[in-house]
Amino acid sequence: MLIGEVQTITGIDSQTIRFYERQGLLPAPQRAANGYRRYDDAAVGRLRFIRAAQSAGLTLADIAGILGVRDAGDAPCSHVSGLLEGKLADVRARQRELAELAAELEQLIDTSHDLNPADCTDADICHIIATPDGTNGGGGPSTRRGTAG
Repeated sequence: MLIGEVQTITGIDSQTIRFYERQGLLPAPQRAANGYRRYDDAAVGRLRFIRAAQSAGLTLADIAGILGVRDAGDAPCSHVSGLLEGKLADVRARQRELAELAAELEQLIDTSHDLNPADCTDADICHIIATPDGTNGGGGPSTRRGTAG
């Protein structure tokens, strides 16, 4: 089938299909006499796998590793399981960070209700963020949280 047909079947843009080819995620297709790319059902299955893996949060490098294991003739299931476990750990860590950020934002909002905008100085820019704990300087949100964002 031609690239347009593959695009219709998979919902993946033809430029993205060509990108996957350049990245080695999709083998170079056969060429017709006129130079058009000719894809088979295996290419469609591979493209669907790439999209499903991306939806699971895997990077193209992760996907390339999985495809490499499969192309070597081995089942990549244990490799995939390890990648997914790592991804889940990352997601859970990010959830904790976001929960801490949400609590900090709630505190800043609560504090803002008690502050007078007339008290803002040019040096503070906005005293809600510059001195949310009521001290002079320091102790801003990124300092207390330990990250810059």
